[in-house]
This record gives sequence, C-alpha cells and structure tokens, in this order.
Amino acid sequence: MQHNHRGVPSIILALSFLYLQFKGRANLHAFEDWCGTSTAALRKNGHFPLYPHTRTTVKKLAISPKWSNYGLRIFGYLHPHTNGEFVFAVSSEDNSEFWLSSDDSPLNVKLLAWVGKTGTEWAVPGEFGKYASQTSGSIMLSSQRRYFFEVLFVQDDKGTGHVEVAWKLLNQDFGFTIIDSKHISLFASESGLLPSDVSTIPQTAASHHHILSKQPGATADMLREDPRDTFYRGKRHLSVFLLLSCYFMSSPQVRYSYIYPNDYTRLTHMELDENCFYPEHPSDMKTRTETENLLAKEESVTSNLRSVFDGEEDFGFRRRKSVPEIWSGLRNNPLFPNTYTRKHLWEKEIEKNMPLQLDLEMSSPTAMRGKMRKKRSEEEEKNALPVVNWNDTFQVSYQDFQALRSHHVNFGCNLVGNVQLSSSETLPLVKAFMDRLEAKRPGLFRLGRVINVVKRVDEVRGSRYLLELEVIDASGKLLRLSHYIYNLNRSGRRRRRDTTVKELKPPPLLCNPVDFQWNPAATVHIIVPVKNQARWVQQLITEMERLFKETQDTNFNLIITDYSSSDMDVKKALEKSSLYDYLKLSGNFERSAGLQAGVDLIKEKHSIVFLCDLHLHFPSNIIDAIRTHCVEGYMVFAPVVMRLDCGAAPFDARGFWELDGFGLLGIYKSDLEAVGGMNTEKFKDTWGGEDVELIDRILEGGLEVERIHLRNFYHNFHSKRGMWVTLAQES
Repeated sequence: MQHNHRGVPSIILALSFLYLQFKGRANLHAFEDWCGTSTAALRKNGHFPLYPHTRTTVKKLAISPKWSNYGLRIFGYLHPHTNGEFVFAVSSEDNSEFWLSSDDSPLNVKLLAWVGKTGTEWAVPGEFGKYASQTSGSIMLSSQRRYFFEVLFVQDDKGTGHVEVAWKLLNQDFGFTIIDSKHISLFASESGLLPSDVSTIPQTAASHHHILSKQPGATADMLREDPRDTFYRGKRHLSVFLLLSCYFMSSPQVRYSYIYPNDYTRLTHMELDENCFYPEHPSDMKTRTETENLLAKEESVTSNLRSVFDGEEDFGFRRRKSVPEIWSGLRNNPLFPNTYTRKHLWEKEIEKNMPLQLDLEMSSPTAMRGKMRKKRSEEEEKNALPVVNWNDTFQVSYQDFQALRSHHVNFGCNLVGNVQLSSSETLPLVKAFMDRLEAKRPGLFRLGRVINVVKRVDEVRGSRYLLELEVIDASGKLLRLSHYIYNLNRSGRRRRRDTTVKELKPPPLLCNPVDFQWNPAATVHIIVPVKNQARWVQQLITEMERLFKETQDTNFNLIITDYSSSDMDVKKALEKSSLYDYLKLSGNFERSAGLQAGVDLIKEKHSIVFLCDLHLHFPSNIIDAIRTHCVEGYMVFAPVVMRLDCGAAPFDARGFWELDGFGLLGIYKSDLEAVGGMNTEKFKDTWGGEDVELIDRILEGGLEVERIHLRNFYHNFHSKRGMWVTLAQES
C-alpha cells in the first residue's frame, strides 16, 4: 500500500476527498410533465427511473419547487450524527415515500414512512401526525456508517407542492427536525453526464415497487389476451389458390375496415353518457364522395360480369385508376354521425315495449265519484312516499350498437375502435372457403379456429376479405392461413323464384384477386428521424430489442437518421444491436428530409418502409401487421394508434384513438418512389402536415389506404417543451 510523506495511506486520502466532495448534497431527479398524485402514478412513467428530465442536487431533504405535474426522486447517503434509535417522518403534498437501507447498498431499502397510497392524501409543511403512516418505527443507526436512502414524491396541477423528511431520536423530548446538509451526501456525482449515461442511477425496490403489467382485470378490455397477438409465432404459412382468379380493381380512398371477431378496441372504460356511431350504408349519408358516385355508375357494368361468373366462367376486373377521394374534402365533409345516449335508448325501449296501462278509476262515472271521495289533502299528497309497482315489467330487443356504424371516417368518434363484422356474415364465408379447400384437397386440412377476418367494403362490386385462419393438417400440425379473397355481389343476376319452396340464401361468390396478396418474407424498415431526444431514442431502441426477442424475426430493421444529437451518442447506443442502420445528418430538424434520407439507404425497392414516430409503444405483432396490410402496387397501411393521456401507460390504457394522423405509414419502397417520395421542398423548414400531403399523392397514384385500430399500439404522452420546433429555432 502506498503512503504519502506523512504515512497516511493514499486510498484513505482519496476516499476522504470524495467524501468531502459529495457531502452536503443529495441527488435529485425530476420527471416533468407527468400527471397523477400517487407514487404509483410516477412508476407508470416509461422514463422512470432511468431517464429523468433533470438531474441536479439538493442541500437538505425539504423542497418546494412551486411547480405542477411532476415527480421527484431524491436519493443519496444518510450520515447519523450519533449512535441510537431514530424515528423518521415525512410530509408532502401530494403523496410521498421515504425508503432507507440497512446499509450503504440500494438493494436493501425498505419503506419506512409515507403520505398516502391513493393520491387523495396530503399534509401541510411540518405536519407529521396527520396519518399514522407518516412516522416510522424506531431504527437503530450507527454514526460510523452511512445508509442509502430514497424519497419519492409526486405533485399534480393543484397546490404549490412540497416534501420534507425529518428525524429524531426515539426518546427525544422535542419534535422532528429536517434532515439537512450536515447529514447527507451524494450517491454519485452526475455533473457533465449526458441523459443517455445511466450507469450512476440506482434501481431499487422503491423505483420498481408494484409495477403492474397486463392483467386479466385491467381497465381496458383491449388489454386482454387475444389470438391475434401471437398468431405470427411458430406456424408455417399455408399457401392456397383454390379459387377462380379475378383481377382486382382498386378503389383509392381512405376507409376503415370491418373486423371479426370482436377485438375490444372500443374504449368502453373511457366512454361517458354518449356513444358515437355512424350510419351503416352510404345511402344513409347526406352526401356521397366522388369515388362512391363513380362506383354507382359502374354498377351496371359489373352486374354483367357477375352473371358470367355465376356460370363458373373465369373473368377479370381490370385494375385502373379511378377518381380519388380528395382527402381535404374528406376532412371537411360533414359525416352526419348519429349520437345516442344510453338514457335515451333505455327510455325508448321502455316506451316501445311497455304494455298499455288503462286507468280503471277513470273508466266510469261511479269510479270517478269514488276517486273524489278518496282524494287526499295537499299536504298528504306532498309527503306521500312513491308506490313501487314491481309488476311493471317490459320487453327489450337486442341492441347492436355496431350495426349503427360503418367504415366512414368521423373524427369526433375517437373512442369506438374498429368496426365489428357480424358472425352471420363471416362464418358462411369461412365455411365456403373451407368447403372449396376440402373439394380441392380432400381430407388434408380442417379448420381449427377463426383468428381474424378483415373486410374491405365495396358496395358495388363486392367486398374483399383477409382471412386469417388456424388450419390443422392431417398430422395434427397447426398451420397459418392468411389469404385475401374477393366476395362478389350477385345483385346483377336475375333469379327464377320458386314460390312453393323457401328460397335459400346463395353461398358466397368467392374468387382469388390476382396479384393482391401480401408477402410474408418482405423486410420491414422502421425509419425514425431524431434530434436531441435521448430518453425517447433509448426507449425506442429498447422497444426494438424487445420486438426482436419476442418475434425472433430477422426481416425487420431500424433506421435512425440523427440530426447531430448533442445529448447522446446515438450510433454508440445502437452498436449492441445488429438490426439497425444509422445516418448522421446536419442542420435543423426536418422530418420529411430525415425520413427520405432513411428511405434512400434502402437498396431493395420491394421491401416495406414504415415511416415512424419516436414516442411509441409497439405491439409484438406490429411487424407482421405491417406486412399483412401492405400489398405492393395496391395498398398501403396507416394503422390507427391510441394516444395515451397524461399519466397513462400501456398497461393502463387511457386515452383516445388518433383518427386524423397519418404519420405512421407502411408502404413498399417501390410505391413510395412511384408517388414521388417525401416532399422535402414544401416541408423544408417546418414539420406537420407532410403526412396528409403524402396521403393525397398516394390516393392520386391509385393506391388504397388501409386503416385499422391496432391493439396495444400506443403513442406515449409527452409535452411539446424542448421538441423539434424549439430545437430548430435554437440551432
């Protein structure tokens, strides 16, 4: 051991220097722009505890920031001034917790005192006796040791906010005193660290206490397990072409598809008294889109083609460019929703089904005289209790709210989720398909279960369906069948009626749309432009690593175009993964240019580009969903994401569906190039609106835009403070 000239070991001198440097302060991490009043709400924050907005220090364990909507984590070492039994106390507005370790290790912390658990509790400064939980039992401490401690605190948008931790010796006559600078020291010095440097941040039982994941009793039905979520895993694709071929005719417009079975994307836990639904058929609408008018004109032509197909002759719908639905017109076009309150529907049912009640007392003169004799006084009438007639029963008919809806866009209805497809329509379709499979391949396959059916409505020619079925082969092995089919309308064919026999509903008229099939082997490139958003970039990388671990899918790739971020080394953070590309850009942040730069990195034009945002939580089947709903030359995919409220988390899904945003878009690179790519000139010095402008050109190019509310796909809450516009102005 080395000694200095006075014989003092060098290591002791070094430790003494560090002690003097760290003493008198504690680490403080602030998590800004977060709603809630309980410490449990703070733990829902996706950035807690590793990525705080602010890292600083405090000189004593009593602060009052006079701020709103934030959470704090204060931690460091406690240095007792004497040996003895200590009692700790905490006071705060709103909830808080004080944790203390039995030694200097963060791994040994225990909760000693707290203010509230539900978020409704609070205490004024210095009020340590309002709740029994505010004071701890006696704890034996030594003045020769240091003890790791941790304080958690949250404050909503009401009140000034304060938290303080005090202590006293067990047998001390006077009250609690605030723990000040003489008795605390830093856990670690964090000056000069980047937000991505997290090695100095302790993770303890306090920071991960009672974090909930997806549970059966969760607040949203959407969080329940669903076969769709894992259908992509471990099943061989069954490719079948059992049907006669028909050429697919594109209808370039933005529409919502129907879904079967119920995926519970309707946010019932967020609804109030009113439910918003749409008329079911375009004929119920007060106006028609240009595309619908065009389709009506084509009806007579397609009727002749259907009659040919009914005779089992092959035919084709030739794909051509029809007049696109103008997107700006779609946004401004009144959509005439029918809004029904639960109370209104209830009263309407009672009124409709209530049996006629005859007033027997008024049915004869004798009865009228008898009534007058028995008339009560005004005071008796006023104080009389209501008479309950428990025999007043009524009948109700089945109320199918989904039948009132359609695929037409209504931006005011942002809680209702996907439009549901009825079993009466779906199951005969599946049966007809499986019957054809049995006829072509007798005894080889049987239906296991219907996983997912997606219907794309076409009122004139016939609708298109994506069938996703679990099929069992002769050996008992489960196979995946995900196939697009066309179900043609029969309205153009004349039928001879037999009045003596009840007419049966004809079987579905199925055909295989030529070239309209998705590619299960297509590579998906997720492109995200960034600048100075370290905590969100790190979360994105974590999300991608989770996706790869859950799916084992090597045919997807993350491309980050980085406008020279100064708050983290993005390239270094990506080096641990092989599924990424990195491109460093300069200048102000430009979303269009950043996305286009990522697209230009892709060599294979028959791969899928997913234009993406930074603040997302992805479902595990996101890559498969993008592949399934992108068809080269025909269709792009604009999934609807759920925007979480402030204080909500993926396992506590509260928010609304983002209906009018198209910033998340899956499209084949060849199709993106065909419509001109991103508009980097018009959106050079600004961002916002580039997504709708791209949708306009996609529709003009003859492509469909598929819209589906995607389960477990969330846009995390974040404030605009410190975002792109400010950063661009500061650059």
